[in-house]
Amino acid sequence: MLDCPNPPPVTVVLDPYDDVVHTRAALASHAPQHGRLTVHPTPGTDAAIALAYDVLAALGKPVPLAGYRPLDAGPAWLIAAAWILATPITHLTLLRAHLLTPHRFRDLLALRRRTGVRLILVCHHRAMRAFLERELRQVEHSIAEASALLPEAEPASLERQASRAGRPLANRWISLPALTTLKALDDATDPCQCAAPMAADQDFFPPVMPPATETEVAWRLHRATAHPHLAAQLATAAFTAASTTQLNTVHVRDLGADASTVTLHDHGLRRGCMTHSVPAWARPLLRASAFLWRLGEGTSGALFSDPLGSEGLPSLTTFAEHCKLRPPQPPRPKPRRGRRGRTSSVKEQEKTIWPVCAAHLRLSLAGAELDLMQGCPYPPPHTRKTIERRKKGWLPPDYGLRELRHLC
Repeated sequence: MLDCPNPPPVTVVLDPYDDVVHTRAALASHAPQHGRLTVHPTPGTDAAIALAYDVLAALGKPVPLAGYRPLDAGPAWLIAAAWILATPITHLTLLRAHLLTPHRFRDLLALRRRTGVRLILVCHHRAMRAFLERELRQVEHSIAEASALLPEAEPASLERQASRAGRPLANRWISLPALTTLKALDDATDPCQCAAPMAADQDFFPPVMPPATETEVAWRLHRATAHPHLAAQLATAAFTAASTTQLNTVHVRDLGADASTVTLHDHGLRRGCMTHSVPAWARPLLRASAFLWRLGEGTSGALFSDPLGSEGLPSLTTFAEHCKLRPPQPPRPKPRRGRRGRTSSVKEQEKTIWPVCAAHLRLSLAGAELDLMQGCPYPPPHTRKTIERRKKGWLPPDYGLRELRHLC
């Protein structure tokens, strides 16, 4: 179980006159990308789970959490700790701390002990509550005036304005060729503990996403769910072009110590066990999934499963559609021309088609492969030889069909 032996001291900020300037300053300091988190508790509630949800909401995660008992606050606090450990959060500022109850304060101290985050409590009252003074005597802490630590907030910076307008792909469907090979018909294999070579050494190169697409995919995965294993699994599929069978073989031990590599196993069904480099945008997602396991009892479980035992979560394809991510779809039919020469509008395809693609399989699938693709285009070439041939225009447009593979 992860634990910080010497967490930073708790800082208590006294704001006896409840000055709005200090509150605005604390809210303006909220910058998770720079390690500062400001939590404004939901008014009118003293439930521990509500405070955990407030922390998750400050991290940009949707709440309430699905898959657990409604009043069980344990999973919410553990998931919040996993995200804090996986992201550069170093400071957590809590407003309205004078309204804390004993059990909520103990949960905050447990979060501080698990993550090593610097906890700052802003009390908008002339004096702290008796129990808070009593509890603080047992932990290292300091007391400061709000005027010293919370100066007047500055106007919105150009950096924040740019971040709001920096999503050219917002609200659009994104087609990722790597997801073409996600759906599989074969069963999961037994756990493997091999020392797999790098994918490049095995002459396997998954499709590369443009930088703008990477940024948008990361933004959606961070905000689409609070469950780390869901976000990490879809992220891994996006940068490895793996199938669900391969993703199910990944264990916590298969993730590198710094989350820079992840090993996928398939016992030779496709191209053998391989280790993939994890891009920078996906590392926090995989780290959060691993930290959730390490916060519990053991670290030998499947990386893309929930150690807390959630139920009723969406499937990976359903979650991908929720994020507006999907494989390239069949070409849309051409609009028809009416009798008077007018073109009738064609409705946008409503249902996402998830093909079963055997482009990376060593053995051909039984059955009609053309039917399994359902009209979707095949993924781009994935070896040095086929990539070079595609650049020179030597590969046919329907690369990957069984009857044309001898040309590659």
